[in-house]
Amino acid sequence: MQLPSTKPYLIRAIYEWCVDNGFTPYIAVAVDDRTLVPREYVRDGQIVLNISGDATSHLNMSNELISFAARFGGVARDLSVPVGNVVAIYARENGAGMAFEVDEEVEGEGEVVADAGDETPPEPPAAPPSGRPHLQRVK
Repeated sequence: MQLPSTKPYLIRAIYEWCVDNGFTPYIAVAVDDRTLVPREYVRDGQIVLNISGDATSHLNMSNELISFAARFGGVARDLSVPVGNVVAIYARENGAGMAFEVDEEVEGEGEVVADAGDETPPEPPAAPPSGRPHLQRVK
């Protein structure tokens, strides 16, 4: 018997942690033909999306899909991202969060450069002075 993935549960947990602590949750997403995002904001096969309550409406995070509406350049758009395409979820303010392996059928790799709700996405900060990375990679 194969156990279900822990990835959607971890994504929801980090999202709640961000919200509970007043941080802005961002997801980095590998874009493919199953990903419904504004293609004009995709760079090198990836996009960063602000999924805070201030930037989205109708946010739904199921075990298979993250869907919501967000404004890009003032225009409301419906977005949907397969959970398998989520590369990372982190807090914009400090970069704390978690990185994930992308499902094998997801193609595309590169720099994260776009963001729902903001003009320019912040990059996760570099490793703190202790040398420990902010993001933890899980399979």
